[in-house]
Amino acid sequence: MTGFGQSILDDGKIQITVEVKSLNSKFLDLNIRLPKTFSDKEIEVRNLISEKLERGKVSISIEYQRYGEEDVKQSYNEKLFIAYYAELKKLADKVVAPYDQLFELALNSPEVIQAKLKDNNSDEEWVNVKSCVSEALDKCEQFRKAEGKVLEKMLKDCCTVIYQALKNVDELDPKRVDKIREKLKGNVTTFFGEEGYDTNRLEQEIIFYIEKLDINEEKVRLKSHLDYFMGVLNEVQGNGKKLGFIAQEIGREINTIGSKANDAGIQKHVVVMKEELEKIKEQLNNVV
Repeated sequence: MTGFGQSILDDGKIQITVEVKSLNSKFLDLNIRLPKTFSDKEIEVRNLISEKLERGKVSISIEYQRYGEEDVKQSYNEKLFIAYYAELKKLADKVVAPYDQLFELALNSPEVIQAKLKDNNSDEEWVNVKSCVSEALDKCEQFRKAEGKVLEKMLKDCCTVIYQALKNVDELDPKRVDKIREKLKGNVTTFFGEEGYDTNRLEQEIIFYIEKLDINEEKVRLKSHLDYFMGVLNEVQGNGKKLGFIAQEIGREINTIGSKANDAGIQKHVVVMKEELEKIKEQLNNVV
């Protein structure tokens, strides 16, 4: 489910900016950008995200800056540099080579440039960063919940249309059975004539044929699945996967009704149900 959350802290000494973005995904896929100062906190940030956001392709960006920070970020091993430079000069003298590149070569020699070990961040600063991360995640979750309300209404509207189409099918079904019976009798009469067949036998065959086209069980199961879908939709906890499974069962019953109906009027309502079901399936990817 899409979402966005941002948190900014600026107390005159430090500035912290946290942005959280989420896109649709069946699983929790995290992309975390941390400042080097807090690179050891990645696991903690992952845990914070997984506690609040169950699914989605989530990217989080954390920017951290201290005001007036002018400390040199790296140090140099002067003795080692001088030693490298002296050795390089000796080699250059032996082959009568110029000294132009010796400074750069010596400076980039192993262990001459060293990262500054002093780290100015404190536990208190991480507490501030962590607080901003939590606030941004909360805002992202609120964004997703607002979107979820709109999505919930759309899913319920689709179910309502399917309910109505099923009701229309239920009204047409008895007429369909009568039409099938009359059509079969008419065809047999035309082919054999009035006295050329056993009426009782024909009636038995018609009943057998109509039983194969009976859709009463499918109608009952479809309504049951729709009721279950609506019930799960109203639950507080996330049930995106469960709703997906129920939608599959709804689709199975709709397809069976369509294949067994053998009636143009009913087929029109089956098409409507299939169309609404496709809308539901498309949007279920956004449900946590």
